[in-house]
Amino acid sequence: MKFVDEATIEVHAGKGGDGIASFRREKFIPNGGPDGGDGGKGGSIWVVADQNINTLIDFRFARIHRARDGEKGRGSDCYGAGADDITLRMPVGTVVTDMETGLLVADLSHHGMRALLAKGGNGGLGNIHFKSSTNRAPRQCTPGTLGEHRRLQLELKVLADVGLLGLPNAGKSTFIRSVSSARPKVADYPFTTLHPNLGVVRIDHARSFVIADIPGLIEGASDGAGLGHQFLRHLARTRLLLHLVDMLPPDPEADPVRDARSIVEELRRYDESLYDKPRWLVLNKVDLLPEDERATRIEAFLDAFLGSANEARMPVHVISALTGEGCRELTFAIMDHLDAVRAREAVPESPEEEAS
Repeated sequence: MKFVDEATIEVHAGKGGDGIASFRREKFIPNGGPDGGDGGKGGSIWVVADQNINTLIDFRFARIHRARDGEKGRGSDCYGAGADDITLRMPVGTVVTDMETGLLVADLSHHGMRALLAKGGNGGLGNIHFKSSTNRAPRQCTPGTLGEHRRLQLELKVLADVGLLGLPNAGKSTFIRSVSSARPKVADYPFTTLHPNLGVVRIDHARSFVIADIPGLIEGASDGAGLGHQFLRHLARTRLLLHLVDMLPPDPEADPVRDARSIVEELRRYDESLYDKPRWLVLNKVDLLPEDERATRIEAFLDAFLGSANEARMPVHVISALTGEGCRELTFAIMDHLDAVRAREAVPESPEEEAS
């Protein structure tokens, strides 16, 4: 199935039924009082997060969703029936935004989360509500109100603990295959990854984390070049970014230091909050380096790349995703880091911090 992470839809909630002006007319009761009932409520449109759905592809084809109108009121004190609500099921991680106002409508962050997209109109009042001691035969009634109409932008942000960054062919897909059961496409040419892939890395029976592999970035990605910029949003929820660097790129004129710095710059230009996330440097494909040159070339790369104070604090791991060298140690370090982050998030704020 094709991965679809964006869609635009329209939702039309139902109109409320009109109230009615009616009077009781029965044998031997020529002047019965008002008995016009209220109109029924229009149907609303809701959204619910479903962990069994992985893509927004259904909403590429079903763009308009309408709820039914409420029924009109009737005589004999009969109210009109309310219309049924419509529930749309979307993947966990979907963000729903109103396209006219730009306001966030819903952020479906967990399974079963439910939110209102468009509220149905209220039913009108029948003339039974207008009778009084001075107005015994009211002919007033009110129409039902219109339901809400919205144009919505759907954007799927996958829920992963760790995100992979890097140029095309940096070995991201090979790495996720090495440490998880995910099987993304791997080939010896760039742009083999065309959509995000998720893999679960299991350390033991009780400890695991989710890792996301997105299409590789190229220089100019923040301005829309290449494929990776379309999927950078999927890194927004991650707790840790792994920047994979190909230590022996196939192009002899390529400079790993320059390429690595270009990825960092594209990340900064795209979103400062992504740039500020914890980021580890992972030097990949070291198995291709000659044994007698490996340590020297790694040291030279680090000396050239870790120039700024921010980059100097970045943890560094040396691996070979193909052979598995260093991957086990890296996954254990990631798990320890995530455990520490989750422990900090679970600690409630002290009264002094809340007061400040």
